[in-house]
Amino acid sequence: MTSTPTPTATAPQADFSDITRSDATLRRFLHGLPGVDQVGAEARAAALGTRSIKTTAKDYAIDLAIRMVDLTTLEGQDTHGKVRALAAKAMHPDPADPSCPMTAAVCVYPDMVATAKEVLGTSGVNVAAVATAFPSGRAALDIKLADTQDAVEAGADEIDMVIDRGAFLSGRYKAVFDEIVAVREACGDAHLKVIFETGELQTYDNVRRASWLAMMAGGHFIKTSTGKVQPAATLPVTLVMLEAVRDFREATGQMIGVKPAGGIRTTKDAIKYLVMVNEVAGQDWLDPDWFRFGASTLLNDLLMQRTKMTTGRYSGPDYFTLD
Repeated sequence: MTSTPTPTATAPQADFSDITRSDATLRRFLHGLPGVDQVGAEARAAALGTRSIKTTAKDYAIDLAIRMVDLTTLEGQDTHGKVRALAAKAMHPDPADPSCPMTAAVCVYPDMVATAKEVLGTSGVNVAAVATAFPSGRAALDIKLADTQDAVEAGADEIDMVIDRGAFLSGRYKAVFDEIVAVREACGDAHLKVIFETGELQTYDNVRRASWLAMMAGGHFIKTSTGKVQPAATLPVTLVMLEAVRDFREATGQMIGVKPAGGIRTTKDAIKYLVMVNEVAGQDWLDPDWFRFGASTLLNDLLMQRTKMTTGRYSGPDYFTLD
């Protein structure tokens, strides 16, 4: 069963009021963070990506990666039938093998939350809903809050919001901060993932700044991308975000989750990310409560590799249902 994380379990909510009271104080703090060495970050991500793991560790990594998947469908052509099928797959990824773990969540548009919830019930698979005018984030705040509240009332356990990248890039950090705070409040008991759309943030320094901004505003997770903009998740960007959650925990005692999303399609990709999580943030983040993959096609590759590990032969890509 996947529980929703309790990010404040290790420490009271930190007080950032002196930092967040104005654009000027936020700018001073965010631009005072250590700069990211682009060459160094990319070199370290590449080096971690070459690490090999033993067969027994690979078995564990594949099952862990399955448990970390937010199985996602976010298309204009989504139907209730497709969402029901996806929810069923999340609970039983490989119906022929009852030992195969469930995924962490199913991620859908708000109008599909009730359908997913009906299928998932009390299985332990969460329902995540994108909100706040996903994927652009271009809407008035009252519309974004209504979008969030509608999803929560329909049964969403988690909300994946998008920040206003235009406001962030123009230095209106207080507006972005206040919006995250308001959405967090609208979530009630649902947990909040804050999507940066890192492909639009232009620099690793901006990714670090957005990470701290979202964490100070109360986000439970920080997330790379919507999957609608390229580049989406990359190893160097995720490295910067993992460093941020590690440093935030050291500073406040609070753990924040990380979710790379978009472009992670193979078991080999997933294992690279898990190695990075272990090496950069630490073992505490090797848990679905603290690390997720936003993906649609990744699960099938994980299942094919899992079958290979247990039977010694590959199943064809059409053996498992298409997402």
